[in-house]
Amino acid sequence: MGVDVLLVGPLPTPAIAFLTRSLRADAGVMISASHNPYQDNGIKFFSNDGFKLPDEFELRMEELLSSGEIEHLRPTADDIGKAFRIDDAEGRYIEYVKRSIPRDLDLQGLNIVVDCANGAAYKVTPKVLRELGATVWAIGNEPNGTNINAECGAMHPAQLQREVLKHGAHIGMAHDGDADRIIFVDEQGRVVDGDHVVTMLALDLHERGMLKKRTVVGTVMSNFGMELALAQAGLTLIRTPVGDRYLLERMLAEGYNVGGEQSGHLIFLDFNTTGDGLISGLQVLKLMKRGGQPLSKLAMCMTATPQVLLGVKVRSKPDLQGIPELQQAIQKAEATLNGTGRVLVRYSGTEPLLRIMVEGKDQREIQGVAEDLACVVRSCLT
Repeated sequence: MGVDVLLVGPLPTPAIAFLTRSLRADAGVMISASHNPYQDNGIKFFSNDGFKLPDEFELRMEELLSSGEIEHLRPTADDIGKAFRIDDAEGRYIEYVKRSIPRDLDLQGLNIVVDCANGAAYKVTPKVLRELGATVWAIGNEPNGTNINAECGAMHPAQLQREVLKHGAHIGMAHDGDADRIIFVDEQGRVVDGDHVVTMLALDLHERGMLKKRTVVGTVMSNFGMELALAQAGLTLIRTPVGDRYLLERMLAEGYNVGGEQSGHLIFLDFNTTGDGLISGLQVLKLMKRGGQPLSKLAMCMTATPQVLLGVKVRSKPDLQGIPELQQAIQKAEATLNGTGRVLVRYSGTEPLLRIMVEGKDQREIQGVAEDLACVVRSCLT
């Protein structure tokens, strides 16, 4: 179509957001399956200011391609675009990421296991951590084109947990395939999810007067315990639909600087225009280093309300409001909990799944409620 292309990969999604701004490009494009298997590759677009495009823009782009409306614009001869590889793209991003922590702070003395999910961060994350002085054991750092996210990374932390205990590491960090998210494992081998991380970092920013409007943006999936912990500090949690783009839209519209999802999508607008797993990781390491506290103690900033998450494969995704049996089952579940918990039923945005979340005081009770809902879903949608 006559566009000049700057090739910079493989690099994490947030690196593309940064480089689009840094190189003053008109747009950025990331090809990635995100946290999914390699067969599910998709395309993420960024505008020239490094923010993801709104849904309506992406739909219009698809219309232009599928309708043939732009076929007559195809250039010929000298008007065809050219492709150039930017050799220092990795270095540019590495230096940018390192600027997210103070110059006088290093990671000397920290032992870290990092799982790169055989994905886009396989090189940059271990390199940054080592350059900052940490001792690093890297796993999931041998991508072959098909093993991305395969029993590794943020979606599959079991191997990371074992490696942290094996090496006696202070912390484990796991990206998803395109490294816009991160989850952690503490020194005792326990997973620390995005809710705990957002809470600990938000409380720290609040103490230093850097949390805008005393507010954190989460999603409908954010654990109720996070809301309680923030409220005890006089802070507000605002919930959006699931998806980092909805977090970002709310943050930009209302002037907030911290948001995140349980899944490890964490957005710190003081540093980048999108979720950046490596920058998020550095903020946690900074907190550990500055306060001299282990991750297990930092994670005690909130107590998670018991939660059950189930996924049911579905053939199609009809409007849930139009399924009377399911609506009745949801009402029955809410009556069972009697105000002591929450029920959320929604479709996955990327997979043929219906997701069920139930929160409450009693683990056995909410497990039963979730499984009853799953049975109804299977009868209606599979």
